[in-house]
Amino acid sequence: MSTRTEFIDLSHTLDANVQVYPGDPTFSCCPALTIAHDGMNVHALSMGSHTGTHVDAPYHFVASGQRIADLPLSPFVGPALVIDMSAKGPKEAISWADLAPYEAENAAQSPRPGRPRPPALHRLVPALAHPRVPHHPFLARDAAARIVEAGVRTLGVNTLSPDATRVDGPVDFGVHEAVLGAGGVVAENLCNLVLMQYGEWTVHLVPLKIGGCDGSPVRAFASRKT
Repeated sequence: MSTRTEFIDLSHTLDANVQVYPGDPTFSCCPALTIAHDGMNVHALSMGSHTGTHVDAPYHFVASGQRIADLPLSPFVGPALVIDMSAKGPKEAISWADLAPYEAENAAQSPRPGRPRPPALHRLVPALAHPRVPHHPFLARDAAARIVEAGVRTLGVNTLSPDATRVDGPVDFGVHEAVLGAGGVVAENLCNLVLMQYGEWTVHLVPLKIGGCDGSPVRAFASRKT
């Protein structure tokens, strides 16, 4: 029996309307060469390292942390557990109590006792919440710590940040500090996660290999054999 591969695009289009974190550089894509004048089209791109759908390397918050080009590919490809937090209200915290019921589902993917865990297994845990900007729900610091204790090293969200986004006043980056401080990575501004709540999907979040950088835009997608 033949099989086919099904895909879900998890990335936002990079254009003038793409959302960026408050204070980050905006996106632009302008013609540098044109077919009419130069015989070819080439565009000049300008953006921040955290523009659109992207991943954060540990160096984003940890001075001695790995930079995006130094990370192995394994944290960026693997099975994903999607957790629906869309019932949360604006700027409402997502606690460990909200996530704990899914721990058994995550543990069910673990190998049998005495056998090593596959390197990418259950490291991808996108938290699904309404991406209301900047009023999206956010992970509580203690919830992030428990996720890291559970062995998760890749956390994804379909919001600007897993932490609360604030346009004024102090900002608590406890989630970034917990995940990136443990050598993990964070994927932000994912989309279409609702389409992969059921079935076994592999998520691909592979970044550009930008030397010395703290993050990178990605063309994120999910795939499965059917």
